[in-house]
Amino acid sequence: MSEARPIDSAPLVNASRFRAAHQDEWEALDELLRRMEKRSVRVLNDEALLALPLLYRSALSSLSVARETSLDKGLVAYLEQLCTRAYFQLYGVPTSAWRQLLHFFRTGWPTAVRGLWRETLFCLFLTVVGAVAGYWLVIADPSAYYSIIPDAMAQGRDPSASVETLRKTIHDTGPSRDNALATFAVYLFTHNSQVAIFAFALGFAFAVPSVLLLLYNGLTLGAMLAVFAQKGLGPDFAAWIAIHGSTELFAIILAGAAGIHIGMAVAFPGREARMEAAVVAGRRAAIAMAGVVCMLLVAGMLEGIGRQTVQGNAARVGIGSTMLLFWLAYYYFPRRKGAGDALAIPRP
Repeated sequence: MSEARPIDSAPLVNASRFRAAHQDEWEALDELLRRMEKRSVRVLNDEALLALPLLYRSALSSLSVARETSLDKGLVAYLEQLCTRAYFQLYGVPTSAWRQLLHFFRTGWPTAVRGLWRETLFCLFLTVVGAVAGYWLVIADPSAYYSIIPDAMAQGRDPSASVETLRKTIHDTGPSRDNALATFAVYLFTHNSQVAIFAFALGFAFAVPSVLLLLYNGLTLGAMLAVFAQKGLGPDFAAWIAIHGSTELFAIILAGAAGIHIGMAVAFPGREARMEAAVVAGRRAAIAMAGVVCMLLVAGMLEGIGRQTVQGNAARVGIGSTMLLFWLAYYYFPRRKGAGDALAIPRP
């Protein structure tokens, strides 16, 4: 007597019957989508417009059944593609480039940054720890400065420099000031941009490289501050760096937060598959990183123009503080959600 086959091994849904029962609905939805893709939603009459969301819901239901009952992969792939096309036609209403850009600055960018607030605080902590460590290392042993700061960044700003030499590097008004400061501004902007990009791009490696980069960036900041502080120029250096640093350092911290966000999703995906968790995290991080590029451009202008022409410490601190308050308000000031933000839209 043959053994009875386990119930779990029997298919819950017959693929052929399932396809035959719903094929007409799928084809009707596909036809509507083709017409919309060739022209626009305006080509549909009232009857078709009313049928479109119903057909989309039916296709979503079919996709859910196909996934749950493990029907053939070809059918699942077809339904996924069909539902994705329908989703973008229904909810991804095409807008002009200007409207998309406006949406990015008004909603997309600040929302993405607010979603990274935990990682942002952690990256701020890493930067502060690095800066404190760099400061005390150089205070305790000035020779440690040469192990932390590369020659291209130092450019004469080292423990052996005199007070007058250091003062000239941040307050020089002589004829050679413009070329020297412009060269240093370009180097700093390039260096900090690279740190931001690498802190983001290397985050996928379980966030470890991003953490190390942020610590090192803080270390360099603290080391340079120590050199100026030992000569009695600590407030001058802080004011000199503040005019652009409130924007540039904030950008680096956000880039590191975006990278760590991806790295943590890869390391701890939770209930989702590792790749799916990384994709979801990557969307938010990519939007935040696009904003970081904008911040770096603003920092470059402040560094190339404002910091080189504004000489007073009070004015420099005032500009830096104003920019910091602007970014904090832009990212974290509560906004009233629009109707579109409040809707929970089903995704395929």
